[in-house]
Amino acid sequence: MSLDVPALINGLCDLLGARLVAYIGSVKETRAVRQWGARERAPSQAVIRRLRDAYQIARMLTETNQPEVVQAWFQGMNPVLESTPPARLLRDSESDETAHRVLLAARSFVDWPQPTVGSGSFEDGK
Repeated sequence: MSLDVPALINGLCDLLGARLVAYIGSVKETRAVRQWGARERAPSQAVIRRLRDAYQIARMLTETNQPEVVQAWFQGMNPVLESTPPARLLRDSESDETAHRVLLAARSFVDWPQPTVGSGSFEDGK
């Protein structure tokens, strides 16, 4: 069962923030995002698809990372994506292939070994 558009928008804003949702949705102001979430305005089907892709990826990333890390991941240059920020790729492309590439980059990030307390040389003074 997929979320209706307002639930999708509001959930994505909780995960990424309204500014990043506006960026991915190709609007200049967060007011449009708030209007989407309040059913006062409707995004195009292409935007809804991009936002659904972003939501799926953000949810996966938040299973193992804090929201701030997820937001930074969407905005940062990504070596798996030829140094292109994932948010830009999602915003600028309508293809399922691009969304799949971003999803694979997110999986790579989730699977990357995370440092654990006591595993670094700082604690040992080395």
